[in-house]
Amino acid sequence: MTHPFHPLHGKRFVLVSRRLNWGEDRVMYFDANKRLRSVLASWTDVPEPDLFAQASGVRSSFRTDDLLRLRALIDHLLGARDVK
Repeated sequence: MTHPFHPLHGKRFVLVSRRLNWGEDRVMYFDANKRLRSVLASWTDVPEPDLFAQASGVRSSFRTDDLLRLRALIDHLLGARDVK
């Protein structure tokens, strides 16, 4: 827990899940009494969600930028091969 004013600040928990609940990005964990709890993800050190993956709805495996870099790499490698 990283929020400076949260009573559990500095405590570590095992992440159970992460989801949008009540329109908020929340993480779920079990407390010391084994009760499922949730807090805002921004109050933790859980990494930010991949916005591309969220927006694409897992319909696309590749980002445009990644494909363009791959194409440039292939062009470079093919060009290097032709020189030899």
